[in-house]
Amino acid sequence: MTKPYAILITGADGQLGTELQRCTWPEGWEVVAVGRHTLDLRDTAAIAAKVAERDWAAVINGAAYTAVDKAESDIVSAWAINAMAPAAFGEACAKAGIPFVQVSTDYVFAGNKAGAWEVDDPVAPLGVYGASKLGGELAVRTSGARHAIVRTAWVVSAHGHNFIKTMLRVSEGRDTLSVVDDQHGSPTSAADLAQALMTITVRLVEDESAPTGTFHFSNAGTVTWAGFATEIFRQSGERGGPTANVAPITTADYPTPARRPANSLLSHNAICNGYSITPRPWPEALSDILDELIGVRK
Repeated sequence: MTKPYAILITGADGQLGTELQRCTWPEGWEVVAVGRHTLDLRDTAAIAAKVAERDWAAVINGAAYTAVDKAESDIVSAWAINAMAPAAFGEACAKAGIPFVQVSTDYVFAGNKAGAWEVDDPVAPLGVYGASKLGGELAVRTSGARHAIVRTAWVVSAHGHNFIKTMLRVSEGRDTLSVVDDQHGSPTSAADLAQALMTITVRLVEDESAPTGTFHFSNAGTVTWAGFATEIFRQSGERGGPTANVAPITTADYPTPARRPANSLLSHNAICNGYSITPRPWPEALSDILDELIGVRK
């Protein structure tokens, strides 16, 4: 295959899909992003047809059924989008002889480990969302396609629905917010994740010996949701934006239909060793997002 390269991306309207389209791809590379209204990920025949319709260089599946709590009572839809769609993409990419990049999640782990999760640690999802995403991983691994599965966690950006935007919104008219303080992880900038996925995809296309398999990407450092909220309001206040006090609570104080991993911290060893990608600290990434949402520091 010769340039120009065309990359098919799903999840066009999501946080990650938006940032993948904003990336500065190498000269001669074309990004074609499709959303739910363009391609129904529950339709495996449509997926196969989409991959076969032109000479793609690679496919990045950035779309997913991400309503973690709703998935507990919407099992078939979650599995269709999170497992069967990656299976269809993997099979189609194998037939086309092109690499496939699948985005996965920390929810494949039970969250009961002390320290960061390595890519080869035992998986034990706690609910439907994590199980369906694990199903997608297994489908990709057995599809025969050259692939990279990139697990991430706590994705945030200036777009769509995410924790940062929720905190800024619900703080209006409230002095104190109660936020869970016994779940640990690393926030992930969708923009930084998109850059990592672009790096991996370009390498897979241009280098047949590029590393394949499973990788983890999040921003560096560990924090709880309450700690994250505290830093959001600190940096927001520096910009003249919303602020609030944060009252730490336990997971038991805030019951949800789906169980959350207590520890979502992901090790970056594999992605650093394989692709020389070293994520920056999450407070730096948060600063860039707040610059876009509120404005630069005053």
